[in-house]
Amino acid sequence: MKPKIIAGNWKMQGSLQEITNLMREVCSNFDVLNSPSVQVIVFPSFVYLHTVHQLLQNSPVLLGAQNVNEHVAGAYTGEVAASMLKDMRCQFVILGHSERRHVYKESNELVAEKVQRALEVQLTPILCVGELLEDREKGRTEAVIQAQLQAVIDAVGYQAFQQCIIAYEPVWAIGTGLTATPEQAESVQAFIRKLLKQGGTELANKMSILYGGSVKPDNAASFLSVPGIDGVLIGGASLKAQSFVDICKVGIQS
Repeated sequence: MKPKIIAGNWKMQGSLQEITNLMREVCSNFDVLNSPSVQVIVFPSFVYLHTVHQLLQNSPVLLGAQNVNEHVAGAYTGEVAASMLKDMRCQFVILGHSERRHVYKESNELVAEKVQRALEVQLTPILCVGELLEDREKGRTEAVIQAQLQAVIDAVGYQAFQQCIIAYEPVWAIGTGLTATPEQAESVQAFIRKLLKQGGTELANKMSILYGGSVKPDNAASFLSVPGIDGVLIGGASLKAQSFVDICKVGIQS
C-alpha cells in the first residue's frame, strides 16, 4: 500500500527565522514523520531552499520547489532552471498551481513545457489541475481538467505520468475557506484516472492523486479517506508546525 503524500506549499510566506523555527519544530516530531504510511514534502520559496535542505538533514521530510522555468538555461533574468533545483537537492516541483495559471497567466502549454523540463532532470512534478467556480457552475469541470492534462500528454506522452503526481485543486477552494466535498474530490479523481486509462490501466491505477484547497487538520481525514485520493497539498496549515504535524498524523491513520 502506497503512503499518503502530505505536501506543504509555503508560497511566498515566512522569514528566515520563521522558516527555521517551523522546520525545527516539525522535525522534532521524527516518530510521526518517519512513518512508512506517509511521505512528507515541504515546498519553500527559492531563496530558502538551501536553508531548508540543511535543516532537513537526518529527517524523513523531502524537499521540493514551487515552480521552474520552461527553458533549460539562458538569459532569463530572475528565473530558475530545473537543473538548479536538482543542485539544491530538490526531488519535487509544483507546476501549474492555480496561482501560476490565473495570476501569472501560464497557459496549459507552458505548464506542459515545465513538466518536460522537470522530468528531464528526474524531478517529480506535482501537476496541479482544477476549475474556477464559474466552470463548475456551468458544468465545465471535466472539460477544463481534460484540457490541462491533455497539454501535458501531448508534450510528454502518457508514460511520463509514471513519474508525475497530480493534485486536484478546485480554484474556488484555495485560500477561501471553502472546500470541495469528498464526493466532488472522488468524482474528479475518478475522471482523471479514466482519462489516463487511455495510456494503460496500470498507469491510471498507480497514479498518485492529491486533493488541495483549504485543507486543515479538522477536514483532512474526510479527504484522505476518499478512495483514490492519495494525499493532500496544503497551503496555510503547513506554515503552522502543529497543524502540519496533525495532518501527517491523520495521513498515518487513514
